[in-house]
Amino acid sequence: MTISKVEIEVVGFSDSSCGPFPCDGDRTCELEKCAPSENLVKAFEALNERLKYIYGEKVEMKLSLLDDGIPEHILLIIEERHPPIPIIIVNGRVTPIGRISLPLIKEEIDKLL
Repeated sequence: MTISKVEIEVVGFSDSSCGPFPCDGDRTCELEKCAPSENLVKAFEALNERLKYIYGEKVEMKLSLLDDGIPEHILLIIEERHPPIPIIIVNGRVTPIGRISLPLIKEEIDKLL
């Protein structure tokens, strides 16, 4: 089954790291624009730019920052699943990715399109 649009929501804090691994020359996340900041917001922006380039309007990105409170739908996810931050949600489904990574998120998108 394929769909016409994929929604990606990235959840974390504005000063969160983009993942559990240090930013290094290997760039396994395949994002260069945010390096070497390891900052969630900068990594989200770099990912958004790359996904728009690859998929155009087929992908919609949303950054949900927890700095000023936790939205109800995120609170339920945290209570039920205890996922690592950043939380990567694809079409409402929490993924086990746990970091901003172009290849891993692209793989989730490709499963749906």
